[in-house]
Amino acid sequence: MTLPPLREVIARHGLDARRKLGQHFLLDANLIGRIVRSAGSLEGRQVIEVGPGPGGLTRILLESGAAGVTAIELDPRAVGAIEELAASSEGRLRVIEADALSLDLATLVPAPRQIVANLPYNVATPLLIRWLRQAASFERMTLMFQLEVAERICAAPDSSAYGRLSVLAQWVCTADLALRIPPEAFVPPPKVYSAVVGLVPRAEQPEPALFATMERLTAAAFGQRRKMLRGSLKPLGGAALLDRAGIAPERRAETLSVVEFDRLARLLLAEAAA
Repeated sequence: MTLPPLREVIARHGLDARRKLGQHFLLDANLIGRIVRSAGSLEGRQVIEVGPGPGGLTRILLESGAAGVTAIELDPRAVGAIEELAASSEGRLRVIEADALSLDLATLVPAPRQIVANLPYNVATPLLIRWLRQAASFERMTLMFQLEVAERICAAPDSSAYGRLSVLAQWVCTADLALRIPPEAFVPPPKVYSAVVGLVPRAEQPEPALFATMERLTAAAFGQRRKMLRGSLKPLGGAALLDRAGIAPERRAETLSVVEFDRLARLLLAEAAA
């Protein structure tokens, strides 16, 4: 079946991108193909897409050999466009009208499952943190963010971009900035570059209580990043905690490696359980 051009789909469904929904539609099939290929083989995988819009990425995912695609969309206009695509997908595309922040994605489809998505800018970070909490449920996540956010996810210690998001992401996954995408590739063009990040969960994952402890720890450490750690971590034990972890209290959060944050989080959790 020959599918209509995406611009025609956008016009027919009144899909003018809305800022409050963080919408910027990617229509270039060649560029979308590069994003899908960066996810590796999707053969036999269940793929979850969040924010499909008019369905540009959805179309390429259906061509990838994936066992099935589940598209989660909040905008009812886009739901109509994706349901049209579902009608021609021979049962391989499922459409869920919902806010992805309210869903447990791991319960929607059987493993092996991946997330491949051009995330709405306004909810990209909370979505990522939610999925990092259950990273073991996914084989891989291939996600598009604003470039600034992508650089924070992949940043190394002692760099200006390194922060809470860097630690949380790299603690549970390997993170790779796979592709930079210019504003003019989107309709309408955003004011900033975007980038695709590949996240592969590590074999060993923290238990929920440890992840929650790491969230508290990194929030405190980077909440006042100009302060020395003995000050920023004072509510969590300050200099005494740092001494037990073998970390100099004069250091600042951006100088700590992910391994050092892991050591601190495990100490905090052990002390809370004692």
